[in-house]
Amino acid sequence: MEVRAPDEVTMPRGAAVTIGAYDGVHLGHRRLLSLLRAAGNSLGVPTAVVTFDRHPATVVRPESAPLLLTDLDQKLELLATCGVDVTVVVPFDLRRADETAEDFVDEVLVGALAARHVVVGEDFHFGHGRKGDVALLTELGETHGFTVEGVRLTEDGGTPVSSTRVRGLVAGGDVAGAAALLGRPHEVRGTVVPGDRRGGRELGFPTANVQVPDDILVPGLGIYAGWYRHPDGETHRAAISVGRRPTFYDDGPPLVEAHLLDFDGDLYGQRAAVAFADKLRDELRFERVEDLIDQMHRDVARTRTILG
Repeated sequence: MEVRAPDEVTMPRGAAVTIGAYDGVHLGHRRLLSLLRAAGNSLGVPTAVVTFDRHPATVVRPESAPLLLTDLDQKLELLATCGVDVTVVVPFDLRRADETAEDFVDEVLVGALAARHVVVGEDFHFGHGRKGDVALLTELGETHGFTVEGVRLTEDGGTPVSSTRVRGLVAGGDVAGAAALLGRPHEVRGTVVPGDRRGGRELGFPTANVQVPDDILVPGLGIYAGWYRHPDGETHRAAISVGRRPTFYDDGPPLVEAHLLDFDGDLYGQRAAVAFADKLRDELRFERVEDLIDQMHRDVARTRTILG
């Protein structure tokens, strides 16, 4: 899959195109992309995804913009597994936010991609004030020579899927439910930074404290079974805490801390990916450190059982 900016794209035969934020690249997105590939094959043209370098809401309504399921790199990696020929990344800024739907079509769909068929979600909106929708896109297609297909985003079984619904599951700690709609475990990425070193020194369970960017959604507070992936792709099973460590602290920001099973080594400064398979329990406050250690042993044992 090629990744291009709009002014770097040339489509002499035209293209089958889809447009969207594609946050999470969930099963509904994947079904839409399969329809896009079918359209491209039928027309004998390449397929293109038009997405944005940031979620449009971060510019249009930053005070209520959603936390993201994927950063841009993750999104592009996931799209690359979907069999699309080109992904066009459109910078989204204030100028783009003020652009009319008609101008967006002229510049990107017609000017850059020579679109011949466009596939979007049935509730797709675009352009200034979100005035563009499937009906307007269809009308513009009649003028510019492309057809439009509005698709209900569902998984193969017909269950509706949306990024908003997945975010709700992740935020509520139902990472198994989210994985069923994503087609993969929810994953966060960040850099391993020093913590208070209490886990290894005092508790006997050293953890990698992964500093996740503020705009990425982490699961709700609790203890999880999952995986830790190193930059070279090596993966370890992990018992993961998303929490404020209430046994030791009264308050503080949530931390993502992964205890890697069967691993001994220095991870500081390393880029890490943490994927969540299932929730083990809620975060608890223990009166005695010894009770916390006993519970952590049980958490690790359950992690081994769940992950096999």
